[in-house]
Amino acid sequence: MVEDPPIAALRRALPGLPPRLQEAARFVARHDFDAATRSMRELAAAAGASPATFTRLARALGYAGWEELREALIETRRPVPATPFSRRVAPGIEAMGVQAMAALPARMLEADAASLGRLDPAPIAAAARILHEAPRIWVAGFRSCRGVAQLLHYQLRLFRPADVALVGGAGPEDLDLGALAAGDALVVLGFAPYSQQSLRLARGGRDAGCRLVALADAPAAPIAEGAEQLLLFEAASGPGFFPSLTGALATAQALAAACFALGGESALARLRATEARLAAFAAYLPDPETSP
Repeated sequence: MVEDPPIAALRRALPGLPPRLQEAARFVARHDFDAATRSMRELAAAAGASPATFTRLARALGYAGWEELREALIETRRPVPATPFSRRVAPGIEAMGVQAMAALPARMLEADAASLGRLDPAPIAAAARILHEAPRIWVAGFRSCRGVAQLLHYQLRLFRPADVALVGGAGPEDLDLGALAAGDALVVLGFAPYSQQSLRLARGGRDAGCRLVALADAPAAPIAEGAEQLLLFEAASGPGFFPSLTGALATAQALAAACFALGGESALARLRATEARLAAFAAYLPDPETSP
């Protein structure tokens, strides 16, 4: 029995498949609607492969045959109820007693603290190297991930003021999509349910030749496909009614710090110049400890 959604199972298995099955797998991934709605013979003709190839592909993914894989594809395309957050309220607020409600903040903080302890620093360091080497960095996050993207953008600009951009920060994001260039670093944030904007941008960046870094909640996240580095954080492991962004915020801050450290003396000089400019504009209240 295959537990992963079919496209996720396909994505995981693809590197180990024989070349002919890899071609069929990529065709299914690109044309999942056709795979769900057309017969195997029609699909094989469109892909330039034999029907038996798709049967072998289905079995390689753990399905009994093509029809079982096709049924799984159909199931994943069924409309999902537009209640990604309220569905998390398993027993219902009405069923929660006064004591349970009072304990909820503590449980949430404990869950967030535990999730931070499970973050892996290794891919953060590798992702920082990508950002450090890139001539330009793009940061993208939409809906509830917008705040995390803004934080990462702000911290990076403190020491790279001229070559870091927030996608959609100065206009519609489709204008930025047209400006993505090969060699640029593109950081895309998201968690389930993933926004159409983030997926469109991740694919556009990959097609443009960007070095993609994904901050996501699952290895099979659609925005992580083709990512050079995937930084995982836990969004839905706690008892809260809404997904948690604590891990995403911590990861973003660690990523900015690691990128700054790689910049060495030049990054420090740019940070000092930024601080001097902020001081000249009186951006902050005076510190009573240092004020005359």
